[in-house]
Order: sequence, then C-alpha cells, then structure tokens
Amino acid sequence: MNLSKIEKNSFKKFRWYILWFLLPALIIYTVFMILPLFNSMRMSFYTGPGIVPKEFIGFGNYIKLFTQFPFNIRLSNALLNNIKLFIMVMFFQNLIGFFFAILITRKIKGTKFFRTLFFIPTALSVIVVGFIFSLILNPVWGIFDRLLEFIGFGAYITPWLGNPKTALVAIALVVAWHNIGIPVVFFTAAIDGISEDVLEAARIDGVSLSGEVRHIIFPLLKPTIGIVSILTFVGNFSEFEIVYSMTGISGSPEFATDIFGSLFYRTTFGTTMNVVSDVGLGAAIATIMFMIILIGVLFFLRIFKREV
Repeated sequence: MNLSKIEKNSFKKFRWYILWFLLPALIIYTVFMILPLFNSMRMSFYTGPGIVPKEFIGFGNYIKLFTQFPFNIRLSNALLNNIKLFIMVMFFQNLIGFFFAILITRKIKGTKFFRTLFFIPTALSVIVVGFIFSLILNPVWGIFDRLLEFIGFGAYITPWLGNPKTALVAIALVVAWHNIGIPVVFFTAAIDGISEDVLEAARIDGVSLSGEVRHIIFPLLKPTIGIVSILTFVGNFSEFEIVYSMTGISGSPEFATDIFGSLFYRTTFGTTMNVVSDVGLGAAIATIMFMIILIGVLFFLRIFKREV
C-alpha cells in the first residue's frame, strides 16, 4: 500500500514537471497565436479607418461579404479557387509523393540519396521558389516555353500565368513541387514502420507489388494519409506567398488565382491601384478562413478516425 502511494505521488510530481516544461511553449503560443486570433475575431465586428477600427457594427462586415456586390462575388470566387487548388495539390503532391515513397523504400541502391533529394525543395524559401518559377514560365524569356519548342510541342505554348485556364494549375504544380518532401517523409517513415515479416510473408505467397501496396501498405497508412491530408488542407487554405510571388495580390488573370490569402491581404492593406483598406472587413475574411479550416480539419479527423 505504501509503495502504491509513493508511486502515485511520484506520478503526480512527474505530471507537474511536464506542465512546467510545457509552460514556456504555451506562453509563446498564447501570446503569438491565441490572443491575435481572438483579437482578429473581435476586430471583425468593427469598421473604420486606420489600423484599429473603432466603430462597432456587429455582423455588418459578414453581411457585406455574403450579400453585397462585389464582395460576395470575390469571396465565393476565392473559396472556389481554394477548393480547386486543394484538389489539384492533393493529387499532384500526395499521390506522387506516395508513389515516390514506395520506390525509395524498396531495397534499391541510392535510395538514401533520393530521400534527401525529395526534401530539398521543401527547405527552399516559398517566395524565392515562386519568383523563380514565374521567370521560368515567363512567355518572353522563360526556359519552359523554349523547352517545349525544342521537343516539338511549340503549338501548346501559352502564357501560363496569364491564361485564366492554366494560371491556377501552374500555381498548384509549383506548390506540389515545393512541398512534395512532406508527404514523402511521412509516407516513407510509415512504410518503414511496417513489420518486415508481414511484407516478406506476402512476397513468399506470391503477392505482387501492386497487391502489396493495395492490400497491405495502403490500409496500414490510412492514419498517415489522414495527417498528410490535414496538413495539405490547412496549408492550401492559408496559402499566400506562392500566389503573391507568382501572380501578385490582384488575383490575375481575371481573378483566376484569387484565393483567401490574396483576398485578405488586398482587403486589409489595399493595393497600389486601390489604397482604400478595411481592417475590419479583412478580419472578417480571416475569421471565415479560420472557421473553414477548423471545419475541414474536424471533418478529416472524423473520416480518418472512423477508417482507422
């Protein structure tokens, strides 16, 4: 009995030590994340000039965003573009990342080199990546069009970032290239964590690589797929830097690349063509972004928790 009491007291002391070690991170997270988030929500109920709007209007900003032209058109367009961007990035980034993870977890010479190689783009600055690809896709001196001409596909050349049909696709491909290291790392770690005995038994029974992936690897990777999907969803609905560095904040061309991030920036801080800014309206857009991300994350958690 005495030993049991000693163990309980030791566990309670250990819990307090954990809290003390977590306290600095909790303070920093609260000061720089939680408080600004609630302050942004509070500001969404105000309007007026300057950095700190002072006129309380209740849900006026939200009513304006959902019902008044052109705010409602811009908001629905940004939501649609964010959904398109998310679907394309999910396909290009995570599906290809899963394929690469399968390849580099095979016992093939040089796989350690490729594990490092696939993560290099993720370590690069987002702004730098966006600017470099805007030069590569430039219709005047861009190397991509010259390459298409060289291999005989010159008829397909188009102003990739100036065509409303291709601009968002080009941005999605750049986002996928830049972040492909994340799903590769997650999927590789998950595949490495699968018992080799299970895989070896399947191979002895004559299971092909496609059957191994379909019946063993994919089912066991569902929790990891859920994590990667959530990270992709959050990243794409809070995306800004790539769009800013490739097409600017005006949503060019014809608002085809306008997403929540650029709409928020343009509304809050104005542009060179429109110096009028509305911090309260921008805060309302940020709050809507947060609610969409929260609902999306909860949805993915529910779906993949049920699958697991």
